[in-house]
Amino acid sequence: MPNPLTPSTLLGPLFASEAMRVVMDDRARLQHMLDVEAALARAESATGVIPKSAVRPIAAACQAQRFDLAALADAALASGNLAIPMVKALTAAVAKDDPDAARYVHWSATSQDIVDTALVLDLRAAIGALIADLDRAVSGFAGLAKANRKTATVARTWLQQALPVPFALKAAGYAAALARSRQRLDRVAKECLVLQFGGAAGTLAALGDRGLDVAKKLAGELDLPLPDAPWHTHRDRLGEVAAAFAILAGTCGKIARDVMLLMQTEIGEAFEPAGEGRGGSSTMPHKRNPVAAARALACAQIAPQLAATILAAEIQEQERAAGPWAAEWPTVPALALVTSGALAAIVDIAEGLEVDAGQMRANLDATRGLIMAEAVSFRLAERIGKSAAHSLVEEASRRAVADKRHLRDILAADRKVMAHLSARDLEMLFDPMTYQGVAQDFVDRLLASAANRKRR
Repeated sequence: MPNPLTPSTLLGPLFASEAMRVVMDDRARLQHMLDVEAALARAESATGVIPKSAVRPIAAACQAQRFDLAALADAALASGNLAIPMVKALTAAVAKDDPDAARYVHWSATSQDIVDTALVLDLRAAIGALIADLDRAVSGFAGLAKANRKTATVARTWLQQALPVPFALKAAGYAAALARSRQRLDRVAKECLVLQFGGAAGTLAALGDRGLDVAKKLAGELDLPLPDAPWHTHRDRLGEVAAAFAILAGTCGKIARDVMLLMQTEIGEAFEPAGEGRGGSSTMPHKRNPVAAARALACAQIAPQLAATILAAEIQEQERAAGPWAAEWPTVPALALVTSGALAAIVDIAEGLEVDAGQMRANLDATRGLIMAEAVSFRLAERIGKSAAHSLVEEASRRAVADKRHLRDILAADRKVMAHLSARDLEMLFDPMTYQGVAQDFVDRLLASAANRKRR
């Protein structure tokens, strides 16, 4: 039975993007551990710590396909982590080719150096996969915003109709929020994904006075920043990455919730892209279910709990920890997977959302003009004061509801109102696109923000 915290053949496509499933595949993650071992050998050879002749046999053996994953997993039960049996297996593989080189496998490093630096490489690849999808999602929503500047829709507060807004404002808001996550991920990739190399207790004592030289070379080999010192039990950087993932998942969940509500039969204003067999029901032929939004919401529900585990695991004892460190191993990939699943679903929506402008207009008219009550009230307030205007329009709104008549007709028959408004004034006040404030300016600002927050 597959572990629900790792890529699953059955459930994987529902909860993670294809790119992230590749990144978080067991063999890919093992390869990152081996990449660190090979880089360590090159760095130590370059600084004269180990013979140059040892590098080729070690690097040649650092190929994940040569290792038995099940055997490593079983051996990890006794050792407490995967690095120990991996180093043992790697040493044996090198010894078959060059017994002398085998003496220098994993020289001076500790298991945590390999596991943590490999995790950093995992996360670098994961962020790369997320940013690629973010580029698509931001572009998709920006395109929707540009195409729907004059498409009036209902703004809803407390799930009730509030005021008219251009649909572009919603789409541009989605683009900008996702662009903020793109920028956030770019920043944490640069600031938080750093080399871990400290030896047994964070001093590199086994390397004598050459520890910092080796660390610099190793960081260069892996193209990672060199931190001020090893961070074995200082996990704040991982906490920041986890928070960035969870924030992105939450943004995807917000967008998905909106789309799901817009797809309701009684609303029908926007729809996920259609396709053969997509969104259907096993019993109801007419159904068009919001399947992408549902995937995004499911993933967004899971992500915060996983991020919370990473944050809780920050509390680590002394120079090297036990349980809290191990808690990260299954949780980080699980968080990356569900975050990618939420985002992949949003990419699908962003690139294929169908906007029904006619239904949006019909819903704007559903309250028989009540949605424009604020517009009328504030225009009257300019002439008779806010309190008096509010009372007049409030009373007219009650009559419109009671009589099931359009608010415009009620107001047109009210002499107190028409003493201050012309028929043309009243007609214009009930055009939704005339009451949008600076919404178009906000659209411009949001789109500019999304465009300017590209990866540096």
